[in-house]
Amino acid sequence: MDDSDSLVAPAGPLELLAPAGNWECARAAVAHGADAIYFGLQRFNARLRADNFTESDLPELMVFLHRHGVRGFVAMNTLVFTGELEAAADQLRVLEAAGVDAIIVQDIGLVRLARRVAPRLEIHASTQMTLTSPEGLRFVDEALGLDRAVLARELSLRELKKFGAAAPVAGGDPGTDARAVPLEVFVHGALCVAYSGQCLTSEALGQRSANRGECAQACRMPYQLVVDGETRDLGDRRYLLSPQDLAALAEIPDLIRLGVRSFKIEGRLKTPEYVAAVTRAYRAAIDRASADPSTAATEAVAAPVASPAAPAAPARPPGARAAADPTWYELEMAFSRGLSSGWMHGVNHQELVHARYGKKRGAFLGTVVRTGPDHVEVALAGPVAAGDGVVFENPADTDREMGGRVLRLEGARLFFDRRARVDPARLAPGTRVFKTDDPRLNAELRSTWAGVGSAPGRVPLHLRLTGSVDHPLCLEATADFPNGVRGRVTVRSVLPLAAARTRPLTAAVAGDQLSRLGGTPYHLAGVCFEVGEGAMLPLSELNRLRREVVDRLPPAWGAPGPRERSEAADEAWPPDTLDPSSVSPSLTVLCRSLEQLEAALACGVETVYADFEDIRRGREAVAVVRAAGARGGRPASILLATPRIQKAGEEGYFKLIERAEPDGVLIRNLGAIRYFADRPHLARIGDFSLNVANPLAAAFFITHGLQRLTVSYDLNIKQVLDLLRAAPPPWFELTLHQHMPMFHMEHCVFAAFMSQGRDYTDCGRPCEKHRVELRDRVGQLHPLLADVGCRNTLFRGQAQTGARFYRDLRATGLSRFRVELLRESAAETAAIVTAYQRLLAGEEDGGTLWRSLHATSQLGVTEGTLTG
Repeated sequence: MDDSDSLVAPAGPLELLAPAGNWECARAAVAHGADAIYFGLQRFNARLRADNFTESDLPELMVFLHRHGVRGFVAMNTLVFTGELEAAADQLRVLEAAGVDAIIVQDIGLVRLARRVAPRLEIHASTQMTLTSPEGLRFVDEALGLDRAVLARELSLRELKKFGAAAPVAGGDPGTDARAVPLEVFVHGALCVAYSGQCLTSEALGQRSANRGECAQACRMPYQLVVDGETRDLGDRRYLLSPQDLAALAEIPDLIRLGVRSFKIEGRLKTPEYVAAVTRAYRAAIDRASADPSTAATEAVAAPVASPAAPAAPARPPGARAAADPTWYELEMAFSRGLSSGWMHGVNHQELVHARYGKKRGAFLGTVVRTGPDHVEVALAGPVAAGDGVVFENPADTDREMGGRVLRLEGARLFFDRRARVDPARLAPGTRVFKTDDPRLNAELRSTWAGVGSAPGRVPLHLRLTGSVDHPLCLEATADFPNGVRGRVTVRSVLPLAAARTRPLTAAVAGDQLSRLGGTPYHLAGVCFEVGEGAMLPLSELNRLRREVVDRLPPAWGAPGPRERSEAADEAWPPDTLDPSSVSPSLTVLCRSLEQLEAALACGVETVYADFEDIRRGREAVAVVRAAGARGGRPASILLATPRIQKAGEEGYFKLIERAEPDGVLIRNLGAIRYFADRPHLARIGDFSLNVANPLAAAFFITHGLQRLTVSYDLNIKQVLDLLRAAPPPWFELTLHQHMPMFHMEHCVFAAFMSQGRDYTDCGRPCEKHRVELRDRVGQLHPLLADVGCRNTLFRGQAQTGARFYRDLRATGLSRFRVELLRESAAETAAIVTAYQRLLAGEEDGGTLWRSLHATSQLGVTEGTLTG
């Protein structure tokens, strides 16, 4: 590279990021205009059920992607256990050597490891890092220097606006911080009902952790709503926790205006046809919005929320949008449980979950009018042809639905092959019909990526040609790479331009020769032709110049972005002066009612945590503890728990906690770490939701001001012991007894199914008036609670105990143990607390306690996640 070649970092470009579970998906994404793809390997990725790639695939895959101007990101978005750190380091080195552009990471310990062993890899914070507030993002970014942040899917346009733009953009707000971490959001695909990184359902029920890529999709199962002990009849609504899929096609202009730089499509478990259809739809939407910034609708961001009393707009007939819009039809056929804008326009608990089914449906086709002995007549709402797959809805049991391929049509009458599972006599008029497969659309989509290997790439190449007779032709080339780097190179012809006798060099001739970029990362985006009239140059020389430009353009993929990375994280562990063997074991009790709090204090508990639905009652809880001490009882400390999620504008919750004057704070989110960092008079304990699973993550949080950390609930007993042997045990606290918090959701079941309200302003607050549980398919009841932000947590009905492992845990030097209460009465609280006090005092062994709890609890107890 000479002084005419350069790399310049422009303001961040827009990126369409597509999923790839296998090679065909990668080709489909490239063929339809993805700027980048993300994929996983066999380990450390949150979609272990996908085909995934192998390390041996990486060199060929990255060459293929880069040849087409597409970047490749590897999802290493799981928690990493202590015994896996060496293997994770080896994988990071392989990724860097293969030219992978970035890794998508959940585990903060893995971020630190990657900075050390593979510094050229960009770090993209995964949505599983639970980045829900500007304060939380700022904390992580200042500490670790992220290259990108994938924000939580529960954020609305209004909330996204508060994060600020990554860099000034046309039409954007002035004064944005050009160094702010670039933002990525999901725009299409399946929505998890629980906050990513905060779902423990699969772990609690089957030791299949979502934080380890083993989600069992319990949210897609049917549940019954039990209110005050009585089963509530919800008609055909049984899939109470299964959201519709996200389709934010219409919101692309607003997202661009708000400074979002990367638009992510979910679907590493989906088909290549899905990848093709969805990628081309969003490619077109992004290109339209980029070409005409005036299309950026601002109404959704700036307009006030409609009054709850305002009349609702007439509902669009089922299937109307797909029938009128071919793109929407393709999205529904690609994969759909129903499409909605998700949380983009804020909370609307009447729309997110329709609860009628939890599996793919496709496009709405119509309803059954009547049946004959060999046919079904349908009031059609969309097109259907022979060969199409259809299903007849059975809300009572979606696992026993009839359907098959249409053999032939006679008007609106559908005839089926005898092999199809369709018995017309069993179909009632009014039954809804969905088209689940369109073979002609699939064939058309498959044809689009067949020749992708030789197609021009995604990197736009701009050329400027200058020169005159008797002087060399000067060719200046500028390429805008997908990672925001701009490459420039200038080359000159070996032969001078000559006076033309017959065929002078024209802009058309030059453009034709220089556009032949098949098999390279580039496509010709424009030619500026400033060559004197009457000059000519052999076509072979033009071809040579084209090849020289391609060879000399800088290999920009993987080059560090323009942001400075923080080196604030100290690799050395903080000093710890405690001798674990000299510290007596202590029991902390988390209470969710004043009744429990008073019972725990009466048992002599010295440290209590208060976790109340109404956070304003924290002051009352502090007063109870102080009064107990004033009466001559043993002085106790009280820590108040923060909400598990903090969004933009919710720092007021932290202020309420501080004003209650507790002794400390149980910190459950990243924003709270930042807020309480300069409150050294308060003890700061990190809770399980920080997902501390290895010593590198633990050291990070201890370095940044937390005095103690709760061991992640994703660890089994062996992994817990590994962690305690690798890092100082005084850093940790372990929950010995609890009802596992499974789903933690922005979706409010109370509002959705016990009211007609869209949010807390008009739902009537049924959460404050009723005791609610969900009954699963095996008949077990799971308590549902709401918190101060109206977010719901579904707790496992059966309690979990680690009593049988206490001796092994204590042998490591661990001294702090916790009991978490849920709905226990004062008497039940006293019994549980006393039992564990006896365990810690050595008056009862863990096996005896486990058997006693199992015998006295109505549902028994489980060892749950610890036994995995």
